[in-house]
Amino acid sequence: VQLVESGGGLVQPGGSLRLSCAASGFTFTWYDMRWYRQAPGKERELVAGIKRVGGSTNYADSVKGRFTISRDNAKNTVYLRMNSLKPEDTAVYYCNADRSSDGINYWGKGTLVTVSS
Repeated sequence: VQLVESGGGLVQPGGSLRLSCAASGFTFTWYDMRWYRQAPGKERELVAGIKRVGGSTNYADSVKGRFTISRDNAKNTVYLRMNSLKPEDTAVYYCNADRSSDGINYWGKGTLVTVSS
């Protein structure tokens, strides 16, 4: 099982990035997918989620209207489009696959996003 995040980097405030998470080794369509982030000295927090069925989404209040989560089941990939980035968005962003009905949960290793001028 692998979740491999990519697309992080350094961006100026107000800029945009798109994170990708490529999944392999499990049946992607069976899993809800989520993005979490962890800033230095802070706990990991849920940023956005997308359901396996129907594709409904949810977002942390701090990113609503700026971030968009999506998934491409044909490519086994989940994305996080981040617009209007702020310095407080600086964190390591982690991809998560969740099948809570079976108690199964997978994590990627994370990708660093730094928002700074």
